[in-house]
Amino acid sequence: MRIEDYALVGDMQSAALVGRDGSVDWLCLPRFDSPSCFARLLGDESNGFWRLAPTGHEEAARRAYAGDTLVLETVWETSTGAVKVIDFMPPRSANPDLVRIVEGLSGTVEMSTEIRIRFDYGRIVPWVRRTGGHLHAVGGPDSVWIHSPVHLRGGDYRHEATFTVSAGERVPFVFTWHPSHHPEPERIDPLEQLAETTAMWEAWSSRCGYQGPWRDAVVRSLITLKALTYSPTGGIVAAPTTSLPEHLGGVRNWDYRYCWLRDAAMTLDALTGSGYVEEADAWRSWLLRAIAGRPEDIQVLYGVAGERRLPETTLDWLSGYEGSRPVRIGNGAATQLQLDIYGEVVSALYEARKQGMPPDDHAWAMITAVMRFFENNWDQPDEGLWEVRGPRRHFVHSKVMAWVAADRMVRVIEELGREGDVERWRALRDRIHAEVCEKGYDPVRNTFTQSYGSTELDAALLQIPIVGFLPPDDPRVTGTIDAVERELMTDGFVLRYPSPEHNPAEHNPVDGLPGGEGAFLACSFWLAEARALTGRHTEAVHLFERLINLTNDVGLLAEEYDPRTRRQLGNFPQAFSHIHLINTALALQ
Repeated sequence: MRIEDYALVGDMQSAALVGRDGSVDWLCLPRFDSPSCFARLLGDESNGFWRLAPTGHEEAARRAYAGDTLVLETVWETSTGAVKVIDFMPPRSANPDLVRIVEGLSGTVEMSTEIRIRFDYGRIVPWVRRTGGHLHAVGGPDSVWIHSPVHLRGGDYRHEATFTVSAGERVPFVFTWHPSHHPEPERIDPLEQLAETTAMWEAWSSRCGYQGPWRDAVVRSLITLKALTYSPTGGIVAAPTTSLPEHLGGVRNWDYRYCWLRDAAMTLDALTGSGYVEEADAWRSWLLRAIAGRPEDIQVLYGVAGERRLPETTLDWLSGYEGSRPVRIGNGAATQLQLDIYGEVVSALYEARKQGMPPDDHAWAMITAVMRFFENNWDQPDEGLWEVRGPRRHFVHSKVMAWVAADRMVRVIEELGREGDVERWRALRDRIHAEVCEKGYDPVRNTFTQSYGSTELDAALLQIPIVGFLPPDDPRVTGTIDAVERELMTDGFVLRYPSPEHNPAEHNPVDGLPGGEGAFLACSFWLAEARALTGRHTEAVHLFERLINLTNDVGLLAEEYDPRTRRQLGNFPQAFSHIHLINTALALQ
């Protein structure tokens, strides 16, 4: 199935992807970054899945979330009647549960279900036995119970059943994970949990402060960001998946089930800008725990509880999504130097304080210590926003965000009353600004460039007016926007940077990897916002609405879009895409 054929359900600790065919093809438990129980998404049926649909029917007639919730409703219409499958994960009190409820809408419909539990990313076939009429699967550290009135028949390392449902009937299935050395967990009431889960999401969504013309898309994006928040710690993952490719059949397949400081800080901006301040406070607490220690030891990304060792390895037994290999877990970018994260973090905390997040003396002391380290290292080359696996460079976007870090320190002191050496940070801000304008700008082409002395462009340069580095009407800003539109747009969407188009085996000189990729959706949102700032409001709205129309039938976006094949690409759903959908809507309003 296409990436956009999936929908998301989750409990703010993990998440499942449910296809239009009624199959759960991806689920990691008990955390976002745990090994999966179902991994057909990155392999085949032997790697685990759970399908529940009318017998003989493939894709559903329609599906949608129940109002402003994360409760998914999938409807099939057959020759004998109509049926709905309700999928959700209740907010966790003890063990994680995936609940599936079959509800008859009209007539009588024959349903089929097949489940293949495979622990450790599809590698471990568990031992399954029937206990008290219910299934109990064990494999190594993992254990699962399946409770349902439907009798599941075993054979050939799978379980299946056929049953009928008539109008007004409800048939529940509850899939519960727990550590295998623990006793059987307490059973939940699926219908009671449905009501409570629906009420919880509706109450949270009702707090949204955005009332503009794109409210449905904004609220769905906010719910998605909330779903990607690991509630026990406040950490925010970039996506619930790993290794969904940026190029079909290629090697650009990365594990995004971790907390990037950059992505989380941007998520914070989107949430606080929409009226959600308590999430900002929880993330600040996560941040202080994660970066605690020597400032020079700060990483680009962490585990959901602040783990630092995230070694990158490959799962060679998985064939990859549409043959896109290798399948990776862990992420080597954790050890990279990406200077822009300092600007993102300080800016996000500044904005959150402006929106009402209470002050914290410990947080200010730690950020000040981190910035003292940054003051002596901002002028180093780095791997940059795009986490290149080629040589380090003096990326202009990194330097612009270094300016943001110093600028927001000045603002915190001047506007929010914090004590600090404002002259020190003002001097650093001015020094960085002068260097970027001297070394990162090409006066002949009237555009900023990707790195000092380079000729390539970079879509991240569109952030120059957005973060306030230069005013929108500055000729260097309008010239950069024009250059990006001229050199990085393909079929109306913006690429991150130039990539080899004619030889997929050729290594990109910028990132050191072979093959091309789709259009990175955040870049096109940046262009819409930059157009609006420079007075091109009609063009901005046109592009923004075109981007909104790329969301799938339940309002979700992946990382990239391929305009040639008209498919979404990359990990899904992607926080970065939904962050900038929200921020652009706020800017256009």
